[in-house]
Amino acid sequence: MADSNTVRITAGPYKLLATFESAAPKTVELFRTLLPYRQKLIHVRWSGEAMWIPLGETNFGVPFENHTAHPASGQILLYPGGISETEFLFCYGGVSFGSKMGPLAANHFLTITEGSEDLHDLGQLVLWKGAQEVLFELVENET
Repeated sequence: MADSNTVRITAGPYKLLATFESAAPKTVELFRTLLPYRQKLIHVRWSGEAMWIPLGETNFGVPFENHTAHPASGQILLYPGGISETEFLFCYGGVSFGSKMGPLAANHFLTITEGSEDLHDLGQLVLWKGAQEVLFELVENET
């Protein structure tokens, strides 16, 4: 059976589906090793309409692949570290990715394919009510 490319994301009260991006194979390979991945989403400080999972000095050894500084709603990115801390960025609206050090770019490795209509509400929940639990799980292929 081939590896699934679908990830189920449960974030706060919302259920979403996402697919891996082929343009970021090393980032995808890394993220697969973390699944299932449970953390908390908090609202970004600098970048706009996004949530993040700060990872401090974590060094995954992943290079920049298809990095962007202006991701679209529904894109999930990994910033592998460097001039700012390592992080996952979960975009729900307009984003100009940056930190107090200036503009940043990160690898777009996962895209929401179902449930995108709930992204704005999820972002507003995190902004006004605080951190929300998030769980990323691989959806097994059915035969």
